[in-house]
Amino acid sequence: MSSNGSFKSEYGHFTEDGREYVITRPDTPKPWVNVISNGDYGFVVSQAGGGYSWRSHAGLNRITRWNQDLVRDADGRFLYLRDEEGGEFWSLAWQPTQPDYEHFECRHRQGSTEFTSRRAGIEARWRLSVAPDAPLEIWLVTLRNLGTKPRRLSLFSYLEWLLGAAPDWHREFHKTFIETSFEREGNVVLATKCNWEPPILENSHWNINWPYVAFHSASHEIAGFETDKQAFLGQYGSPVNPQALRDAGLQGITGRWGDAIASLQITLDLAPAAEETAVFVLGAADDRAQAIDLAKRFTQPPVAEAALAQTHADWQERTSRLHVESPDPALNLMTNNWLIYQVISCRLWGRSAYYQTGGAFGFRDQLQDSLIFLLLGQPELTLAQIRLHARHQFVDGGVHHWWHPLPALGGEKEIESGVRTKISDNRLWLCYVMACYLEETADFSALDLTEPFVDDPAPHSLWEHCLRALNLALDSFGPRGLPLIGGGDWNDGLNAVGVQGKGESAWLGHFLFGLLTDFANYAERRGERSLSQRYRKSAAALHEAINEVAWDGEWYWRATNDQGELLGSHLNTEGRIFLNAQTWAILSNTATNERATQVWGSLEKWLLKDYGPLLLYPAYHTPDSAIGYLSRYAPGVRENGGVYTHAATWALLAACRLGLREKAYDIYRRICPPLRGLEPELYQGEPYVTPGNIDGPDSPSFGRGAWTWYSGSAQWLLRVTLDGLFGLQPTVDGLCIAPCLPPDWKSCRVKRYFRGSLYEIEYRDLSGTKLRLTLDGNPVDGDTLPLPTRPVHQVVLRLE
Repeated sequence: MSSNGSFKSEYGHFTEDGREYVITRPDTPKPWVNVISNGDYGFVVSQAGGGYSWRSHAGLNRITRWNQDLVRDADGRFLYLRDEEGGEFWSLAWQPTQPDYEHFECRHRQGSTEFTSRRAGIEARWRLSVAPDAPLEIWLVTLRNLGTKPRRLSLFSYLEWLLGAAPDWHREFHKTFIETSFEREGNVVLATKCNWEPPILENSHWNINWPYVAFHSASHEIAGFETDKQAFLGQYGSPVNPQALRDAGLQGITGRWGDAIASLQITLDLAPAAEETAVFVLGAADDRAQAIDLAKRFTQPPVAEAALAQTHADWQERTSRLHVESPDPALNLMTNNWLIYQVISCRLWGRSAYYQTGGAFGFRDQLQDSLIFLLLGQPELTLAQIRLHARHQFVDGGVHHWWHPLPALGGEKEIESGVRTKISDNRLWLCYVMACYLEETADFSALDLTEPFVDDPAPHSLWEHCLRALNLALDSFGPRGLPLIGGGDWNDGLNAVGVQGKGESAWLGHFLFGLLTDFANYAERRGERSLSQRYRKSAAALHEAINEVAWDGEWYWRATNDQGELLGSHLNTEGRIFLNAQTWAILSNTATNERATQVWGSLEKWLLKDYGPLLLYPAYHTPDSAIGYLSRYAPGVRENGGVYTHAATWALLAACRLGLREKAYDIYRRICPPLRGLEPELYQGEPYVTPGNIDGPDSPSFGRGAWTWYSGSAQWLLRVTLDGLFGLQPTVDGLCIAPCLPPDWKSCRVKRYFRGSLYEIEYRDLSGTKLRLTLDGNPVDGDTLPLPTRPVHQVVLRLE
């Protein structure tokens, strides 16, 4: 990394340690955001100051209003600074007033965002974070007088209360249920809502209270407050130039008869060169007393500073559990910092972002995300996620496609609302993640842990849960001997292909074959020989069907629809070849060596483009009601002929399995965000997190990244980096090492936990092909390290 920052563009750069991205211009090509959460409370904030806050569920328990508009990015939590002598005011983030700063920075890092600006002789520093163990966000605002005369300054906050399910598009209806008040004792505005609309019990429709008390408070004496939008903005006014800051002041209106907001005014007197820090907090408490207590506690500057420091320390500890040192600084900073943060803070905790707002758990989504904890040496957290998802399975093996976690109501246990669909792969990811857990830990006793089914409260072992999923898949085959695709498999956009119960999925066949092979081995280990033999027989029949029926001559076709027509075949003019049917033929070993080579050649020829491998080619230009909404996306966008980053990581892993060292690394670099961020006007997405998709060649914006943050690609890119490129593959018998790194790398290092021990692995020479290993100075036969016997092991690897 250079001394002036890393991967610098006209919009910003990484800091030397890679932990922060510094945005130096607020007008980035698209909003560049941070998703900050403690697992309960969270918020999103953009480099311009846009965003929203929530507790527990970003869709059903939204605290502040926000409209998804990535062009304007004009809704958020705002702070204004007003010079009380001349009356001039501006916002501390770029929105909403878009001031002409003399200096501007926005620093996104793990757990916080910081805005720094200079204007009119005042330096302002605004730090935002969440308390590590409380349902609130903290705003630390430091003002410094750069001039030679005293300054009297006022800070005004502004946010709009939502308090419930978002978006509240029928605002004239919803605003009538919100009640605001001001408690002078705690310098706090409180807001409640006597109507909440969660998708649960029938009698809850517009007939239960929102179960929280929202609060907004400040550390200094309140010079004024407002909870009425019209009084603050003025009729036909806007946050750009609010009436209250121009002349009217804050009128102190509360109650249930306006459009509810929260605004607090505090005043600071600064001598020349002096600075002062104020604290604002925003949160949602369980009751009024807790709200006041939290407001009093966290508006104390030492408490707020300590909370911010603890949040940073917590993220430092989380990310330090995995570390790489390689010749590639982009790979280093993504692996050591940003991918871990993206998965945990956004995908697992927040479950929401800018391109996709939500809050639900996806059955397959968060299961795959939880694999990150295996890489971090915390397999118990992966197991906890497995158990959570097992509780969302039905007796017949089917599962909720997604479900909403909702808070307890009236002292009852947590209530959840889920949806079961005809999507066919969801249930099998329970088996896949369970297999990953077993290979990582060899903890086969976990299979005997019990969880209920959705429709059966009796305890059932995790082994039985997995078998129910596999057996339902085996009972759902079509006439070609391939699994039925149902309402879609991994690709939700193929939602019409098999909705009538006739369409079949070749990709699902590849995936299921690998699982049957694994669980046949596990059944044998458990002494269930008849089950093992059944699964081996089913796997063999499936292997034969895939290679006899689904082989298209140069690649595997993707699926058949209910009418018996092929998708992903050379016979198609659109959607002629699909990525996943090729990569998983390699990953699940359904392709012979010869066919694997042929499949990869077809993948490179038709799918591998400048910015990564396309999900399919060519894109669909005409909507096809026999395929589904995938064909209705604009050509080249998302799954319709774009680079779908989640699937692109599987192509990278497939290249590693084939030993294609230069090609695997080349694919990594084509999709690596810091490298793509060097062309910000083309790429547009944040350079520090993975996008869900990149536009393909059929789009006029070929190479544009979108759907950032909330993407399953983050966990997979991290996993593929460790398992694929660095070749650290956990097995029941030990850690197998099969690196697929560029031969011209002179050396690199990895620190990774395995079975409770830390392995410090040094790659000293990668120029050859013959693997040489030593463990604590002793030669190791083969490619699998012996099981750990001490807290730290030293491994040296050479390819001679």
